[in-house]
Amino acid sequence: MIFDDPAVSAVFADYEARAKSETGLLASGAATRDEVLLSVGPEAAAFLHALILGRRPARILELGTSYGYSTLVMADAARKVGARLISMDVADYKQAYAREQLTRAGLGDVVDLRLGDAVALIEADEGPFDLVLLDIWKDLYLPCFEAFYPKLSEEAVIAADNMIDPPSSRPSVRAYRAAVTAKGDLQSVLLPIGQGIELSVRWSAGNGKL
Repeated sequence: MIFDDPAVSAVFADYEARAKSETGLLASGAATRDEVLLSVGPEAAAFLHALILGRRPARILELGTSYGYSTLVMADAARKVGARLISMDVADYKQAYAREQLTRAGLGDVVDLRLGDAVALIEADEGPFDLVLLDIWKDLYLPCFEAFYPKLSEEAVIAADNMIDPPSSRPSVRAYRAAVTAKGDLQSVLLPIGQGIELSVRWSAGNGKL
């Protein structure tokens, strides 16, 4: 990706270097999944960045800050459109790392980092959410969806990552997709971007399908 701000570019390059250096550590058993950078990858990052620039959401919710790779990308786009990004995670050391990188990139004031149980944090927020990135542990996709769905704005967008890979997540993915399909005001498409992004848009019958 190419960023206008050299500070953001430098931090993103560091993330990419870390991801490359940690390739294979998880498969070899040299590290746990909580220790390595499990990013959405540059292709999905570019898509999310463009999605924010195109849709111009006012409030963005990221579920799964992790080490801040996607947080950085979305914060850069959020700053360009005057949006506020709320990012939630349960791991304090991951959010501490993300905060440090966001500060380095000059994006610290764009992001509201919230630490704790995702469902409880969502329920405590009045909303609305105009765009949601769902990239948390997959068994939490369904409870998180049920928590934020009532707070989606009209024509809000949900981007759910890891909808194709890894195969081990497919039972949780199927449960999430079934819940989305059951909602009469959500229209979805599965995109072969990165590890698979399902894009869902809230629409009303009065406005017609998008």
